[in-house]
Amino acid sequence: MYDAVADDYCYPGTTVLKNKLDLRDAAELADFEAEVSDARADDEAPAGDLDFKHFKAIHHHLFQDVYDWAGEIRTVRISKDGSMFCYPENIESEAKKLFKKLEKDKYLEGLSSDEFAKKSAHFLAELNAIHAFREGNGRAQISFFLLLAERAGHPLDFDDFDPDMFLKAMITSFNADEAPLATLIKQLVSD
Repeated sequence: MYDAVADDYCYPGTTVLKNKLDLRDAAELADFEAEVSDARADDEAPAGDLDFKHFKAIHHHLFQDVYDWAGEIRTVRISKDGSMFCYPENIESEAKKLFKKLEKDKYLEGLSSDEFAKKSAHFLAELNAIHAFREGNGRAQISFFLLLAERAGHPLDFDDFDPDMFLKAMITSFNADEAPLATLIKQLVSD
């Protein structure tokens, strides 16, 4: 659960996000959100240039059936377990810098598996710290990462994907240790 201040995204007096089905129970909303976003993840991803606009389009694609604000930058400050994410007023500029660096790095094409794992771990750690959306950042990041890896020539094999280990590695990367995340990415690379 995220911590947020003056959160207009939630129903008054609750931590339940306002949603298109008007679900007021957090568990029901979580189930609906997972079901719908998983189904959308199986669809073809929106076309784009692997830039921030494309990342926002992917989030919209995944969550368009759940939230009116799907694909839109969040407007509230949020944290998780005491770790503060990028302030909303800085998201656009920080994201543009990150995606400009990705473009400068030629979208991680032509790298060895080890170098791809290391550089993509750094990219994902930074993208996670930005946390552009009020909800659904992790799923949008993974969907975007699949496209990035494919384009870079390092398609991923999620047969042995452990979401709990990946989440732990993402949390560790937030605290400036990207090595566990790079190790997990290296294991997913199927080349």
